[in-house]
Amino acid sequence: MNAPALTCNGVTKVFESLSGPIEALASIDLTVAADEFVCVIGPSGCGKSTLLRIIGGITTQTSGTITFGRTVEPARPRTAMVFQDHGLFPWMDVLDNIAFALESRGVPKLVRRAGAMQLVERIGLEQFVSSFPHQLSGGMRQRVGIARALLADPQLLLMDEPFGALDAQTKLVMQEELLATWESQRREVLYVTHDLTEALRLGDRIVVLSGRPATVVADLPIVRRRPRSQGFGLEPDLEVLRNEVWSLLEAEARRHAQR
Repeated sequence: MNAPALTCNGVTKVFESLSGPIEALASIDLTVAADEFVCVIGPSGCGKSTLLRIIGGITTQTSGTITFGRTVEPARPRTAMVFQDHGLFPWMDVLDNIAFALESRGVPKLVRRAGAMQLVERIGLEQFVSSFPHQLSGGMRQRVGIARALLADPQLLLMDEPFGALDAQTKLVMQEELLATWESQRREVLYVTHDLTEALRLGDRIVVLSGRPATVVADLPIVRRRPRSQGFGLEPDLEVLRNEVWSLLEAEARRHAQR
Protein backbone atom coordinates (compact mmCIF):
# COMPACT_ATOMS: atom_id res chain seq x y z
CA MET A 1 0.00 0.00 0.00
CA ASN A 2 1.34 3.45 -0.92
CA ALA A 3 2.17 5.82 1.91
CA PRO A 4 -0.02 8.95 2.21
CA ALA A 5 1.41 12.04 0.54
CA LEU A 6 1.13 13.91 3.86
CA THR A 7 0.87 12.62 7.42
CA CYS A 8 0.57 14.74 10.55
CA ASN A 9 1.14 12.64 13.64
CA GLY A 10 0.47 14.14 17.06
CA VAL A 11 1.15 17.70 15.91
CA THR A 12 0.81 20.24 18.71
CA LYS A 13 1.47 23.97 18.85
CA VAL A 14 1.84 26.12 21.96
CA PHE A 15 2.34 29.86 21.70
CA GLU A 16 3.99 31.80 24.49
CA SER A 17 2.24 35.00 25.58
CA LEU A 18 2.54 37.53 28.40
CA SER A 19 -0.34 35.78 30.17
CA GLY A 20 1.19 32.35 29.76
CA PRO A 21 1.23 29.54 27.19
CA ILE A 22 -1.65 29.24 24.72
CA GLU A 23 -2.24 25.82 23.20
CA ALA A 24 -3.48 26.16 19.62
CA LEU A 25 -3.22 22.56 18.39
CA ALA A 26 -3.49 19.44 20.53
CA SER A 27 -2.15 16.23 18.98
CA ILE A 28 -3.46 16.61 15.43
CA ASP A 29 -3.49 13.41 13.36
CA LEU A 30 -4.20 14.00 9.68
CA THR A 31 -3.42 12.36 6.34
CA VAL A 32 -3.74 13.45 2.72
CA ALA A 33 -3.51 10.82 0.00
CA ALA A 34 -1.86 11.38 -3.36
CA ASP A 35 -3.93 13.73 -5.57
CA GLU A 36 -6.52 14.16 -2.79
CA PHE A 37 -8.48 17.34 -2.08
CA VAL A 38 -9.04 17.58 1.69
CA CYS A 39 -11.08 20.35 3.29
CA VAL A 40 -10.53 21.39 6.91
CA ILE A 41 -13.35 23.08 8.78
CA GLY A 42 -13.77 24.17 12.39
CA PRO A 43 -14.75 27.05 14.69
CA SER A 44 -13.15 30.47 14.24
CA GLY A 45 -9.79 30.73 15.96
CA CYS A 46 -9.39 27.00 16.47
CA GLY A 47 -5.99 26.79 14.79
CA LYS A 48 -6.78 25.86 11.18
CA SER A 49 -4.46 28.51 9.74
CA THR A 50 -1.75 27.59 12.24
CA LEU A 51 -1.90 23.99 11.03
CA LEU A 52 -1.48 25.09 7.40
CA ARG A 53 1.47 27.30 8.28
CA ILE A 54 3.19 24.44 10.08
CA ILE A 55 2.69 22.09 7.14
CA GLY A 56 3.92 24.80 4.75
CA GLY A 57 7.07 25.37 6.80
CA ILE A 58 6.16 28.96 7.73
CA THR A 59 6.20 28.12 11.43
CA THR A 60 7.19 25.06 13.45
CA GLN A 61 5.18 22.71 15.64
CA THR A 62 5.90 22.35 19.35
CA SER A 63 5.81 18.55 19.11
CA GLY A 64 4.72 15.80 16.74
CA THR A 65 5.92 14.89 13.26
CA ILE A 66 5.01 15.76 9.70
CA THR A 67 5.82 13.19 7.04
CA PHE A 68 5.73 13.70 3.28
CA GLY A 69 5.37 10.32 1.60
CA ARG A 70 7.82 8.24 3.60
CA THR A 71 10.16 11.13 4.38
CA VAL A 72 9.97 13.05 7.66
CA GLU A 73 10.52 16.82 7.38
CA PRO A 74 12.59 18.90 6.68
CA ALA A 75 12.70 17.02 3.34
CA ARG A 76 9.39 18.27 1.94
CA PRO A 77 7.76 18.46 -1.49
CA ARG A 78 7.35 21.81 -3.15
CA THR A 79 4.47 23.60 -1.46
CA ALA A 80 2.61 26.83 -2.17
CA MET A 81 0.16 28.71 0.00
CA VAL A 82 -2.80 30.87 -0.99
CA PHE A 83 -4.14 33.26 1.65
CA GLN A 84 -7.53 34.91 2.00
CA ASP A 85 -6.01 38.35 1.46
CA HIS A 86 -4.23 37.16 -1.75
CA GLY A 87 -0.85 38.56 -0.61
CA LEU A 88 -0.04 40.43 -3.83
CA PHE A 89 2.71 43.02 -4.02
CA PRO A 90 1.06 46.42 -4.63
CA TRP A 91 4.04 47.77 -6.60
CA MET A 92 3.98 44.87 -9.11
CA ASP A 93 1.58 44.44 -12.00
CA VAL A 94 -0.36 41.24 -12.63
CA LEU A 95 2.35 39.60 -14.74
CA ASP A 96 5.17 40.32 -12.30
CA ASN A 97 3.11 39.26 -9.29
CA ILE A 98 2.55 35.85 -10.86
CA ALA A 99 6.12 35.55 -12.14
CA PHE A 100 7.49 36.24 -8.66
CA ALA A 101 6.76 32.60 -7.80
CA LEU A 102 9.87 31.61 -9.81
CA GLU A 103 12.14 34.54 -8.97
CA SER A 104 13.46 33.02 -5.74
CA ARG A 105 14.55 29.93 -7.67
CA GLY A 106 16.73 31.97 -9.98
CA VAL A 107 14.61 31.30 -13.07
CA PRO A 108 15.57 33.84 -15.79
CA LYS A 109 13.20 36.77 -16.11
CA LEU A 110 12.07 36.02 -19.66
CA VAL A 111 11.32 32.38 -18.78
CA ARG A 112 9.32 33.16 -15.65
CA ARG A 113 7.36 35.93 -17.40
CA ALA A 114 6.54 33.55 -20.27
CA GLY A 115 5.20 30.99 -17.80
CA ALA A 116 3.26 33.70 -15.99
CA MET A 117 1.70 34.87 -19.25
CA GLN A 118 0.35 31.38 -19.93
CA LEU A 119 -1.43 31.48 -16.56
CA VAL A 120 -2.71 35.00 -17.20
CA GLU A 121 -4.43 33.64 -20.30
CA ARG A 122 -5.78 30.64 -18.40
CA ILE A 123 -7.38 32.81 -15.71
CA GLY A 124 -8.80 35.21 -18.28
CA LEU A 125 -6.94 38.39 -17.28
CA GLU A 126 -5.14 39.17 -20.54
CA GLN A 127 -6.65 42.66 -20.61
CA PHE A 128 -5.32 43.35 -17.10
CA VAL A 129 -1.80 41.98 -17.47
CA SER A 130 -0.27 45.43 -16.80
CA SER A 131 -2.73 46.39 -14.07
CA PHE A 132 -1.78 46.75 -10.42
CA PRO A 133 -3.64 45.06 -7.54
CA HIS A 134 -5.56 48.20 -6.53
CA GLN A 135 -7.01 48.34 -10.06
CA LEU A 136 -8.48 44.83 -9.83
CA SER A 137 -11.65 43.47 -8.26
CA GLY A 138 -11.41 41.10 -5.29
CA GLY A 139 -12.05 38.10 -7.52
CA MET A 140 -9.37 39.16 -9.99
CA ARG A 141 -6.80 39.64 -7.22
CA GLN A 142 -7.55 36.20 -5.86
CA ARG A 143 -7.16 34.68 -9.33
CA VAL A 144 -3.73 36.28 -9.54
CA GLY A 145 -2.80 34.86 -6.14
CA ILE A 146 -3.86 31.36 -7.16
CA ALA A 147 -2.04 31.68 -10.50
CA ARG A 148 1.15 32.63 -8.65
CA ALA A 149 0.81 29.54 -6.45
CA LEU A 150 0.24 27.31 -9.48
CA LEU A 151 3.25 28.73 -11.34
CA ALA A 152 5.41 27.46 -8.48
CA ASP A 153 4.23 23.99 -9.57
CA PRO A 154 3.65 22.76 -6.02
CA GLN A 155 2.88 19.14 -5.29
CA LEU A 156 1.07 20.28 -2.14
CA LEU A 157 -1.23 23.31 -2.44
CA LEU A 158 -2.25 24.88 0.89
CA MET A 159 -5.26 27.20 0.74
CA ASP A 160 -6.40 29.31 3.69
CA GLU A 161 -9.98 30.49 3.04
CA PRO A 162 -8.99 31.85 -0.38
CA PHE A 163 -12.55 32.79 -1.35
CA GLY A 164 -13.81 33.89 2.05
CA ALA A 165 -14.01 37.58 1.18
CA LEU A 166 -15.73 37.15 -2.20
CA ASP A 167 -19.40 37.62 -3.03
CA ALA A 168 -21.48 34.48 -3.60
CA GLN A 169 -21.46 34.64 -7.41
CA THR A 170 -17.71 35.26 -7.70
CA LYS A 171 -17.05 32.51 -5.18
CA LEU A 172 -18.91 29.97 -7.33
CA VAL A 173 -16.92 30.97 -10.41
CA MET A 174 -13.64 30.71 -8.52
CA GLN A 175 -14.57 27.30 -7.11
CA GLU A 176 -15.24 26.03 -10.63
CA GLU A 177 -11.91 27.41 -11.88
CA LEU A 178 -10.04 25.85 -8.97
CA LEU A 179 -11.64 22.44 -9.55
CA ALA A 180 -10.94 22.59 -13.29
CA THR A 181 -7.28 23.37 -12.60
CA TRP A 182 -7.00 20.66 -9.93
CA GLU A 183 -8.58 18.03 -12.18
CA SER A 184 -6.24 18.87 -15.07
CA GLN A 185 -3.08 19.02 -12.93
CA ARG A 186 -3.69 16.61 -10.08
CA ARG A 187 -1.89 17.50 -6.86
CA GLU A 188 -2.62 17.34 -3.16
CA VAL A 189 -4.75 20.18 -1.80
CA LEU A 190 -5.37 21.03 1.86
CA TYR A 191 -8.11 23.64 1.93
CA VAL A 192 -9.23 25.55 5.03
CA THR A 193 -12.73 27.03 4.92
CA HIS A 194 -15.54 28.26 7.16
CA ASP A 195 -18.05 27.50 4.40
CA LEU A 196 -19.49 24.01 4.82
CA THR A 197 -21.24 24.09 1.45
CA GLU A 198 -17.95 25.00 -0.22
CA ALA A 199 -16.22 22.08 1.49
CA LEU A 200 -18.89 19.69 0.23
CA ARG A 201 -18.55 20.97 -3.34
CA LEU A 202 -14.76 20.86 -3.44
CA GLY A 203 -13.45 18.12 -1.20
CA ASP A 204 -12.84 14.41 -1.28
CA ARG A 205 -12.91 14.45 2.53
CA ILE A 206 -13.87 16.86 5.30
CA VAL A 207 -11.74 17.00 8.44
CA VAL A 208 -13.63 18.65 11.31
CA LEU A 209 -11.58 20.33 14.06
CA SER A 210 -12.68 21.14 17.58
CA GLY A 211 -12.45 24.51 19.29
CA ARG A 212 -9.04 25.59 20.59
CA PRO A 213 -6.92 23.70 21.27
CA ALA A 214 -7.84 21.97 18.04
CA THR A 215 -8.17 18.23 17.79
CA VAL A 216 -9.71 16.17 14.99
CA VAL A 217 -13.30 15.32 15.92
CA ALA A 218 -14.32 13.77 12.58
CA ASP A 219 -12.79 12.72 9.26
CA LEU A 220 -15.59 12.18 6.78
CA PRO A 221 -15.35 10.97 3.16
CA ILE A 222 -17.50 12.63 0.48
CA VAL A 223 -18.62 9.70 -1.60
CA ARG A 224 -20.46 11.59 -4.35
CA ARG A 225 -18.55 11.42 -7.61
CA ARG A 226 -17.55 14.49 -9.57
CA PRO A 227 -18.71 16.71 -11.15
CA ARG A 228 -21.02 17.95 -8.38
CA SER A 229 -23.62 20.66 -8.51
CA GLN A 230 -22.05 24.11 -8.62
CA GLY A 231 -25.29 26.02 -8.07
CA PHE A 232 -26.45 27.48 -4.78
CA GLY A 233 -27.95 24.18 -3.59
CA LEU A 234 -26.61 20.70 -2.87
CA GLU A 235 -27.66 17.22 -3.92
CA PRO A 236 -29.83 15.44 -1.28
CA ASP A 237 -27.07 13.06 -0.12
CA LEU A 238 -24.69 15.97 0.37
CA GLU A 239 -27.38 17.77 2.37
CA VAL A 240 -27.43 14.79 4.73
CA LEU A 241 -23.66 15.01 5.17
CA ARG A 242 -23.93 18.78 5.60
CA ASN A 243 -26.37 18.31 8.46
CA GLU A 244 -24.06 15.75 10.08
CA VAL A 245 -21.07 18.10 9.95
CA TRP A 246 -23.16 21.05 11.09
CA SER A 247 -24.28 19.08 14.15
CA LEU A 248 -20.64 18.41 15.01
CA LEU A 249 -19.74 22.09 14.62
CA GLU A 250 -22.75 23.19 16.66
CA ALA A 251 -21.83 20.79 19.47
CA GLU A 252 -18.28 22.11 19.44
CA ALA A 253 -19.47 25.71 19.58
CA ARG A 254 -21.68 24.94 22.59
CA ARG A 255 -18.92 23.07 24.37
CA HIS A 256 -16.49 25.91 23.80
CA ALA A 257 -18.99 28.53 24.98
CA GLN A 258 -19.50 26.67 28.29
CA ARG A 259 -15.83 26.89 29.28
